[in-house]
Amino acid sequence: MRYELLLQTSQAGLPYEVAKVDAALAARGVTDRGDGFRVWKLKAGEVEVRAVVEGGTTVATELRVPLSDKLDLIRELVQQGAALAEEAGARLYDPQLSRTLGAQDDGVVANSFLATARYAGEMMGVPEAVFASFGPPETGLKPGTKVALGLIGLVAVVWFVVDALFSR
Repeated sequence: MRYELLLQTSQAGLPYEVAKVDAALAARGVTDRGDGFRVWKLKAGEVEVRAVVEGGTTVATELRVPLSDKLDLIRELVQQGAALAEEAGARLYDPQLSRTLGAQDDGVVANSFLATARYAGEMMGVPEAVFASFGPPETGLKPGTKVALGLIGLVAVVWFVVDALFSR
């Protein structure tokens, strides 16, 4: 599963200028993967890029991020995607939030991304998103184990004290 953002026409009724968007993506080093997707390498990870075609016409460009418990990639994508959209005369749109995004919306999108990842991990068993739903495994001793070890230690101390008193 992936979290998707869309690059779309800036105003309803205008044609989507895919050439401008593709030129802006090419300037950012987006490479063809060979399976219909392109890859946009950001500092925090890779974003899948593909054209959304309806009725033989490209109507948007989809930016897809894998679900996980890490928020760095989605935050960076919102900031970079908003800059790319502005440069290409398009808009960055989040279908999950049903709104156009700006670079300052990275926190709102990160919250939505994490909620989606939690749902995917808990309800759908998506392996990449499991840590988002349950968190990383606990390290160290559990409280019950600490209590049991404390009681064992106390019994040992009492045993040695009683043994020392009766051996005199």
